[in-house]
Amino acid sequence: MTGMNPQRKSDLLSDHVKHEIEDWLRRYPENQRQSALLGALRAVQHEHGYLSTELMDAVAEYIGVPEIAVYEVASFYSMFELEPVGRHTIAICTNISCMLRGSDRIVDHLERKLGIRLGESTPDGKFYLKREEECLAACCGAPMMQVDHVYHEHLTPEKVDEILDGLE
Repeated sequence: MTGMNPQRKSDLLSDHVKHEIEDWLRRYPENQRQSALLGALRAVQHEHGYLSTELMDAVAEYIGVPEIAVYEVASFYSMFELEPVGRHTIAICTNISCMLRGSDRIVDHLERKLGIRLGESTPDGKFYLKREEECLAACCGAPMMQVDHVYHEHLTPEKVDEILDGLE
């Protein structure tokens, strides 16, 4: 076996993701590498759709932090998915500003239109309705939702249909 490198967990990460992680690592002192976890996990999820244990282990190895540190961050933040979900993630803000402006009507419309409940993906794997979002920080545009990291404000059921019908 001379000359052979055993496969490293971080080999699961694409060159693109490694480049993004390196960009995040440059922003922090060498002894604060764990600070790059949010950006690293976002990059991995963007490429793979969710964070499997294997991918989280790859991030831990690449950054040089304990695996448990990665699991803690990934399981704490609602932006990360730890199981496979639909290709298009829909998050509807249901905090007070959006609620007062009709977010409950938007949630009801989406559940009827897609035939799923919050926290579920459509059978064809196209859409995923995230569980309730506490706040997406766009109160002035209430009611609002985020689809694949893009904000959509001043929603009506008709506008929601137009947005979703325009997705591949």
